[in-house]
Amino acid sequence: MKSDYLVCYDIADERRLSRVYQFMKGRGLHLQYSVFYCRLTWNELVRIEESLCSIIDEKEDDVRIYPLPSGWKVVVLGCGDRLPEGADIYI
Repeated sequence: MKSDYLVCYDIADERRLSRVYQFMKGRGLHLQYSVFYCRLTWNELVRIEESLCSIIDEKEDDVRIYPLPSGWKVVVLGCGDRLPEGADIYI
């Protein structure tokens, strides 16, 4: 069963930042500069965690993976234009 997650990161080194971005763009929807929406199985989540740990420097970088509740709604304010499937926009 797949669940929804937000993967957010703050990477101190440009080279590692580029590697994290390249890795994540194949696994989720790029919502903002360092934020990806992902729909993952438990095994996919574990593989992403392991891969990110091998890319980042745990003393300098910060990666957070937030589970999203089922049935969530997205509210977009401003110029955002890319939304995950099933998201609603309230104007």
